[in-house]
Amino acid sequence: MYEFLMNNLMWFWLLVMILCVVIEAVTFSLVTVWGAISALLMVFIGRTLLPFKWQIIIFFALTIALVLTTRPFAVKKLRLGSHKTNVNSMEGQEVLVTKKITKFDKGEVKATNGVIWTAKSADESEIEAETVCIVSSIDGNTLSVRRK
Repeated sequence: MYEFLMNNLMWFWLLVMILCVVIEAVTFSLVTVWGAISALLMVFIGRTLLPFKWQIIIFFALTIALVLTTRPFAVKKLRLGSHKTNVNSMEGQEVLVTKKITKFDKGEVKATNGVIWTAKSADESEIEAETVCIVSSIDGNTLSVRRK
């Protein structure tokens, strides 16, 4: 088995590349994709007479170099982790107060999509019903609003 592997290293590196691509497809963490790129290069190096231990060293050196140099740029361009959820997109939206908000009692507001939310005043002032407000922040399922 060992002799077969040493005589067919390009297939080993192809298998490593496929494995890295599958892991990246499942996790999308932009780490194993650089291993897949390194393994693709190693497919060609695997056809040479370079000893296996040197191929492993080259593979890991390439992968680490790619992760350190290109991952931050790729994360920035792809904006991973910066997508707003439905709740976070509420910040800055106009809402209509449907139940009076006081310093000590939460009220209710109606969003533009018709959903009723529990709300509190951002500056702890009283806000009467039928007042248009702006969502300043979200704390759990409670919107913090201020007068427009």
